[in-house]
Amino acid sequence: MRHEWATGTSPTWNRRRRETDRVGVAQAERLLKSRWRTATMAAGWAFPADWPLAEVDEVCAAMLEDTDPSDALVRLGRARAEAGAGLSETLLDLAALHAVLTDASHVVSPDVDALPARMVRMTALGWADVVTGQAGDCAAEDPLTGLATTAYLRTRLGEVYRETPVVPLDYALVLLRLDTHRATGWSRVVAMTLASDALRTVFDGGETLATLGPCVAAVLVRKDETLARRVSNLRVLTADRLADDPNVRPTGPAKVWTERLPDTHTEACSLLTSLGR
Repeated sequence: MRHEWATGTSPTWNRRRRETDRVGVAQAERLLKSRWRTATMAAGWAFPADWPLAEVDEVCAAMLEDTDPSDALVRLGRARAEAGAGLSETLLDLAALHAVLTDASHVVSPDVDALPARMVRMTALGWADVVTGQAGDCAAEDPLTGLATTAYLRTRLGEVYRETPVVPLDYALVLLRLDTHRATGWSRVVAMTLASDALRTVFDGGETLATLGPCVAAVLVRKDETLARRVSNLRVLTADRLADDPNVRPTGPAKVWTERLPDTHTEACSLLTSLGR
């Protein structure tokens, strides 16, 4: 890679290029990804399970080749936003990448202020594309799954909290999570579409069904004597739906559970954000 943010003429980078030639590109990419992840985790990344994305691999490959990584950085920014990462968290992750690219030490200190402007701009543009789209569709349905958006569920929760002072006693969230990292391409979308159909089949009494993220869906339900049975039915029906298609079967079995609502609407909104990661 020969770009201004890689300090291509520095001794550190020249040494890294020689290492790449010696150990091979694939191993060098694995090493860069490992060092990047370690630096990001040490800097305080809040959700380790959602860090490894296909876009991370694309950025690593671009950074170790003589290609312009701009497009890969834009895609990374989009992916981080879709996964629920804030801009500050995304830029801290980017600073960790920059630190390991420019410092061969085992322990590096990510510094957002040291990021080259173009590196920031490309990643931020991708992140902003997603957030802007979400803001423009704050009370609509997700076009792929047909479920309500997270923003609509927040609005609905606000209504519920204003309606009754004992929300945690009367209501709960039923959550469904798929392991979409085990599928590729459109299979991920198909898996969530099938799971969403199972949700609508089991919860067909006017409950609010919403998507919280690329692999998580939620239902706002009133607690009653049938809730445990419906949760069990959802678990079985989702397994049946996924089993019908060998391309989406690896995303299961779906994790299905009930989540207690907190005491306030503000805490409930924070809970939705964490559950969607």
